Amino acid sequence: MKIVELILNEEEAASGIEAISIVESPAIESNFVALNNHKLEFKTLDAEKRILMGPALIPNKPIYRNQELNGTPEEFYVYFSKATIEKASQLYLMRGRQHNATLEHDGKIEGLTLVESWIKEDAVNDKSVKYGMNDPIGTWYVSMKVNNEEVWTDYVKTGKVKGFSIEGYFADKSTPLSSHKTPEQRLSEVREILSNYLKTEQ
Repeated sequence: MKIVELILNEEEAASGIEAISIVESPAIESNFVALNNHKLEFKTLDAEKRILMGPALIPNKPIYRNQELNGTPEEFYVYFSKATIEKASQLYLMRGRQHNATLEHDGKIEGLTLVESWIKEDAVNDKSVKYGMNDPIGTWYVSMKVNNEEVWTDYVKTGKVKGFSIEGYFADKSTPLSSHKTPEQRLSEVREILSNYLKTEQ
Protein backbone atom coordinates (compact mmCIF):
# COMPACT_ATOMS: atom_id res chain seq x y z
CA MET A 1 0.00 0.00 0.00
CA LYS A 2 1.19 3.54 -0.65
CA ILE A 3 0.31 7.10 0.25
CA VAL A 4 0.16 9.51 -2.67
CA GLU A 5 0.32 13.28 -2.29
CA LEU A 6 -1.54 14.88 -5.18
CA ILE A 7 0.09 18.08 -6.41
CA LEU A 8 -0.36 20.64 -9.17
CA ASN A 9 1.88 20.43 -12.21
CA GLU A 10 2.00 24.14 -12.89
CA GLU A 11 3.73 23.61 -16.26
CA GLU A 12 0.73 21.63 -17.51
CA ALA A 13 -2.21 23.79 -18.62
CA ALA A 14 -4.75 21.05 -17.88
CA SER A 15 -3.54 20.58 -14.32
CA GLY A 16 -6.00 21.51 -11.58
CA ILE A 17 -9.71 21.25 -10.95
CA GLU A 18 -11.99 20.99 -13.96
CA ALA A 19 -15.35 20.82 -12.19
CA ILE A 20 -17.12 20.31 -8.88
CA SER A 21 -19.58 17.44 -8.72
CA ILE A 22 -22.50 17.06 -6.34
CA VAL A 23 -22.57 13.48 -5.14
CA GLU A 24 -24.21 11.10 -2.69
CA SER A 25 -20.94 9.93 -1.13
CA PRO A 26 -18.21 12.60 -1.26
CA ALA A 27 -14.68 11.21 -1.15
CA ILE A 28 -13.72 13.62 1.62
CA GLU A 29 -16.57 12.23 3.75
CA SER A 30 -17.96 15.62 4.59
CA ASN A 31 -21.41 16.81 3.61
CA PHE A 32 -22.47 20.22 2.46
CA VAL A 33 -25.14 22.33 4.11
CA ALA A 34 -28.16 23.24 2.00
CA LEU A 35 -29.16 26.83 2.75
CA ASN A 36 -32.84 27.12 1.93
CA ASN A 37 -36.19 28.56 3.04
CA HIS A 38 -34.73 32.02 3.36
CA LYS A 39 -37.60 34.30 4.34
CA LEU A 40 -37.72 37.76 2.80
CA GLU A 41 -39.19 39.72 5.68
CA PHE A 42 -40.48 42.59 3.58
CA LYS A 43 -42.71 40.31 1.44
CA THR A 44 -45.28 37.71 2.36
CA LEU A 45 -43.58 34.84 0.60
CA ASP A 46 -40.92 32.22 1.23
CA ALA A 47 -38.04 32.18 -1.21
CA GLU A 48 -35.43 29.47 -1.40
CA LYS A 49 -31.88 30.68 -1.75
CA ARG A 50 -30.91 27.34 -3.25
CA ILE A 51 -27.33 27.58 -2.12
CA LEU A 52 -25.22 24.60 -1.08
CA MET A 53 -22.23 25.25 1.15
CA GLY A 54 -19.51 22.86 2.25
CA PRO A 55 -15.91 21.71 1.95
CA ALA A 56 -14.53 20.90 -1.48
CA LEU A 57 -11.07 19.85 -0.24
CA ILE A 58 -9.69 19.17 3.24
CA PRO A 59 -5.91 19.36 3.77
CA ASN A 60 -3.92 16.25 4.69
CA LYS A 61 -7.03 14.06 4.87
CA PRO A 62 -6.16 10.53 3.73
CA ILE A 63 -8.68 9.44 1.08
CA TYR A 64 -8.81 5.69 0.47
CA ARG A 65 -8.67 4.53 -3.12
CA ASN A 66 -9.12 1.07 -4.60
CA GLN A 67 -8.85 1.12 -8.36
CA GLU A 68 -7.53 -0.97 -11.22
CA LEU A 69 -4.16 0.11 -12.60
CA ASN A 70 -2.77 -1.74 -15.61
CA GLY A 71 -5.28 -4.54 -15.07
CA THR A 72 -4.31 -5.01 -11.42
CA PRO A 73 -6.40 -3.80 -8.44
CA GLU A 74 -4.40 -1.46 -6.22
CA GLU A 75 -5.20 0.03 -2.83
CA PHE A 76 -3.72 3.34 -1.76
CA TYR A 77 -4.41 6.67 -0.08
CA VAL A 78 -4.27 10.14 -1.62
CA TYR A 79 -4.16 13.51 0.10
CA PHE A 80 -3.75 17.22 -0.66
CA SER A 81 -1.50 19.66 1.20
CA LYS A 82 -2.72 23.10 2.30
CA ALA A 83 -0.52 24.75 -0.34
CA THR A 84 -1.90 22.59 -3.16
CA ILE A 85 -5.49 23.22 -2.07
CA GLU A 86 -4.96 26.97 -2.00
CA LYS A 87 -3.35 27.00 -5.47
CA ALA A 88 -6.05 24.72 -6.91
CA SER A 89 -8.87 26.86 -5.54
CA GLN A 90 -7.33 29.99 -7.03
CA LEU A 91 -6.72 28.41 -10.44
CA TYR A 92 -10.30 27.13 -10.55
CA LEU A 93 -11.59 30.70 -10.47
CA MET A 94 -8.79 32.28 -12.49
CA ARG A 95 -9.59 29.91 -15.35
CA GLY A 96 -13.29 30.76 -15.17
CA ARG A 97 -14.47 27.27 -14.26
CA GLN A 98 -17.06 28.32 -11.66
CA HIS A 99 -19.90 27.19 -13.97
CA ASN A 100 -18.41 23.70 -14.40
CA ALA A 101 -20.52 21.24 -12.41
CA THR A 102 -21.47 17.59 -12.76
CA LEU A 103 -23.86 15.18 -11.08
CA GLU A 104 -22.20 12.08 -9.63
CA HIS A 105 -19.22 12.72 -11.96
CA ASP A 106 -21.42 11.75 -14.90
CA GLY A 107 -21.63 14.54 -17.43
CA LYS A 108 -21.90 18.30 -17.14
CA ILE A 109 -25.11 19.83 -15.78
CA GLU A 110 -26.35 23.37 -16.36
CA GLY A 111 -27.64 25.82 -13.78
CA LEU A 112 -25.06 25.27 -11.02
CA THR A 113 -22.61 28.07 -10.31
CA LEU A 114 -19.95 28.55 -7.68
CA VAL A 115 -20.83 31.85 -5.99
CA GLU A 116 -18.43 31.84 -3.04
CA SER A 117 -15.02 30.36 -2.33
CA TRP A 118 -12.67 30.69 0.62
CA ILE A 119 -9.89 28.99 2.54
CA LYS A 120 -10.51 28.52 6.27
CA GLU A 121 -7.98 30.55 8.25
CA ASP A 122 -9.61 30.87 11.67
CA ALA A 123 -10.92 28.02 13.85
CA VAL A 124 -13.36 30.28 15.73
CA ASN A 125 -14.50 33.08 13.45
CA ASP A 126 -14.67 31.36 10.07
CA LYS A 127 -18.06 31.43 8.33
CA SER A 128 -18.12 27.63 8.20
CA VAL A 129 -18.20 27.43 12.01
CA LYS A 130 -21.47 29.37 12.04
CA TYR A 131 -23.04 26.52 10.06
CA GLY A 132 -21.63 23.75 12.26
CA MET A 133 -18.74 22.68 10.05
CA ASN A 134 -15.52 22.09 11.95
CA ASP A 135 -13.00 21.11 9.32
CA PRO A 136 -9.32 22.01 9.84
CA ILE A 137 -7.52 25.21 8.93
CA GLY A 138 -6.70 25.21 5.22
CA THR A 139 -9.99 23.62 4.13
CA TRP A 140 -11.41 24.97 0.87
CA TYR A 141 -15.07 25.83 1.29
CA VAL A 142 -17.44 26.65 -1.54
CA SER A 143 -21.01 27.87 -1.91
CA MET A 144 -22.90 26.76 -5.01
CA LYS A 145 -26.09 28.30 -6.38
CA VAL A 146 -28.53 25.77 -7.83
CA ASN A 147 -30.76 27.21 -10.56
CA ASN A 148 -31.49 23.81 -12.07
CA GLU A 149 -35.05 22.86 -11.03
CA GLU A 150 -34.60 19.15 -11.65
CA VAL A 151 -31.36 18.94 -9.68
CA TRP A 152 -32.81 20.92 -6.78
CA THR A 153 -36.11 19.00 -6.61
CA ASP A 154 -34.99 15.47 -7.46
CA TYR A 155 -31.53 15.38 -5.89
CA VAL A 156 -30.97 18.10 -3.29
CA LYS A 157 -34.38 18.20 -1.59
CA THR A 158 -34.63 14.40 -1.59
CA GLY A 159 -31.17 14.02 -0.06
CA LYS A 160 -29.84 11.99 -2.99
CA VAL A 161 -26.76 14.22 -3.03
CA LYS A 162 -24.95 15.09 0.17
CA GLY A 163 -21.62 16.64 -0.67
CA PHE A 164 -19.07 17.98 -3.12
CA SER A 165 -16.42 16.04 -4.98
CA ILE A 166 -13.80 17.60 -7.24
CA GLU A 167 -12.82 16.56 -10.74
CA GLY A 168 -9.39 17.43 -12.02
CA TYR A 169 -5.89 16.54 -13.03
CA PHE A 170 -3.05 16.31 -10.55
CA ALA A 171 0.47 14.97 -10.57
CA ASP A 172 1.54 12.80 -7.65
CA LYS A 173 4.36 12.27 -5.20
CA SER A 174 4.38 8.71 -3.90
CA THR A 175 5.54 7.56 -0.47
CA PRO A 176 5.55 3.74 -0.57
CA LEU A 177 4.73 1.82 2.56
CA SER A 178 7.45 -0.84 2.78
CA SER A 179 6.28 -4.02 1.05
CA HIS A 180 8.27 -6.34 3.30
CA LYS A 181 6.40 -5.29 6.44
CA THR A 182 3.74 -7.46 7.99
CA PRO A 183 0.02 -6.58 7.57
CA GLU A 184 0.02 -5.49 11.22
CA GLN A 185 2.92 -3.09 10.61
CA ARG A 186 1.22 -1.65 7.53
CA LEU A 187 -2.00 -1.20 9.50
CA SER A 188 -0.03 0.60 12.18
CA GLU A 189 1.39 3.00 9.57
CA VAL A 190 -2.08 3.73 8.21
CA ARG A 191 -3.36 4.33 11.75
CA GLU A 192 -0.52 6.80 12.29
CA ILE A 193 -1.52 8.70 9.12
CA LEU A 194 -5.12 8.88 10.28
CA SER A 195 -4.05 9.90 13.78
CA ASN A 196 -1.95 12.76 12.40
CA TYR A 197 -4.94 13.94 10.36
CA LEU A 198 -7.24 13.86 13.39
CA LYS A 199 -4.75 16.00 15.32
CA THR A 200 -5.05 18.69 12.65
CA GLU A 201 -8.81 18.80 13.23
CA GLN A 202 -8.44 19.61 16.93
